[in-house]
Amino acid sequence: MDERKRDSMIAYLRHRMDEFGIRPEDLASAIAREQSEQTTVRYRSATGNTWSGEGEMPQWLMQARSAGQSIEHFELSPKVAPTTRSPGAGVDWRDDPFAGTPLARGQRQ
Repeated sequence: MDERKRDSMIAYLRHRMDEFGIRPEDLASAIAREQSEQTTVRYRSATGNTWSGEGEMPQWLMQARSAGQSIEHFELSPKVAPTTRSPGAGVDWRDDPFAGTPLARGQRQ
């Protein structure tokens, strides 16, 4: 990704974070919480119910199995080791809707 497009996206995200009162610390803690949850959660439903696979099977999963759904359907895929890639590799930023806008330049209207 070229530097102009990257700066455009950063400016847009900063603007939206300011708009909703989200601090960088809030974002970092949310990401850390999700990452720690991913290490302990083994099964997840579409509505967000989770189970680590230890202890008694939760009601939501027992009901789904009774309805004929396999437990593998709810199993989270194992974490794959990250590959070494350059940032933005494989992303097409040519259609960036914010390129060249005042928001991308960090200007407020």
